[in-house]
Order: sequence, then C-alpha cells, then structure tokens
Amino acid sequence: MMTASLNEYVIISALLFCIGFFGVLLRRNTLVVYMSLELMLVASTLALVAFSRFNGTMDGNVFVFFILTVAAAEVAVGLAIIVALFRKRQTVQIDKLDSLKN
Repeated sequence: MMTASLNEYVIISALLFCIGFFGVLLRRNTLVVYMSLELMLVASTLALVAFSRFNGTMDGNVFVFFILTVAAAEVAVGLAIIVALFRKRQTVQIDKLDSLKN
C-alpha cells in the first residue's frame, strides 16, 4: 500500500486554499463566498495535520481540534447573519448588500 508524502498533502492543501481564495474573490453570492471561506479553513487544517504527521507530534492535531470547534461556532453565526441579511434585503448578492446607504 502506498502512503502519500508530505509534498502531496501540501499540494492538495494549497490547491484547496487557492480554489477557496478565488471563490471569495470572484463570486457574488454570499453563500458561495461563505463556502469558499470554509474551504480555505479546511485547507489550512489539512496542512496542519500533514505537518503534524510528518513531525511525529500531536501539536497540529490539537490545533485542528480547536479550529474545528471555532468553525462550528462560525457556521452558526455566519449562517444567522446571512439569513438576517436575506430577510432584510431579500437578496444574497453581495453587490446589492449596501447596508450603509439609506
């Protein structure tokens, strides 16, 4: 059975991060932007776990545990904000959400 090396994990993590980064930059739907931010978070946790496994320590795994705990709270707050914006403005398009005007 072949095992993946550190380089392969880092390359996959970098690709996931780039996909998420360009999703944040190019998309105009708040839900898609939010999913892209979550993809960037998953990419960073993958890199932490890969480096932790490569070094033979549990440090990265502990960081991932805390990141996932914060991410669970972030999902609840982020989706609540998106739902509140949709109820007020009737849209999820970022271009239409100019709450400082009017």
